[in-house]
Amino acid sequence: MSRRRIFRPSSYSAPGRWRGALLVAAFSFGAVALAGLGLPANLFGSAPPEQDWTAAAATVRVVDGDTLRLGERTLRLSGLLSPERGQTCYTANGVGFDCGATAAEALARLVQGHDLDCHVKGRDGFGRPLGTCQAGGVELNAALISSGWALAEKAAMQPLEADARRTGRGLWSHLPGAPEDWRQR
Repeated sequence: MSRRRIFRPSSYSAPGRWRGALLVAAFSFGAVALAGLGLPANLFGSAPPEQDWTAAAATVRVVDGDTLRLGERTLRLSGLLSPERGQTCYTANGVGFDCGATAAEALARLVQGHDLDCHVKGRDGFGRPLGTCQAGGVELNAALISSGWALAEKAAMQPLEADARRTGRGLWSHLPGAPEDWRQR
């Protein structure tokens, strides 16, 4: 009776074994080299430091009193600070209200039905672009501060905040019930 061999190792099996891996490596290297030709050299830092953005009225959404969604982009208005949504303030009668939502409503009234033109310069601590926007000929950053729904973070806007405080506009009309950081200014 003769023996039948089912498996017979080849004496020259090493290149066959590595042929698939070599093809995958060569293809991967080629794909990376081709993709690298079409990408900027500094992918994460390649955005220009200043940009002008525009947004149609239908694509503008108010996130909170100092943040907007312009289509797929998020923008924080620079030079101001508004109360956070859910932050409770009190009227002179002691009635509580969501002053963050009220600040967002003030911003929504300013942008309603208007296309936006924004000048973006820099980023905040969360990486969001910072900018100054205009809607219907009104600069939103200055309008929120002068209407009393935001604090001025820039010295140039301090007179607007002082005027809103003196005339009792926005949250300055409820100073005893305003957020703690507002009362201490």
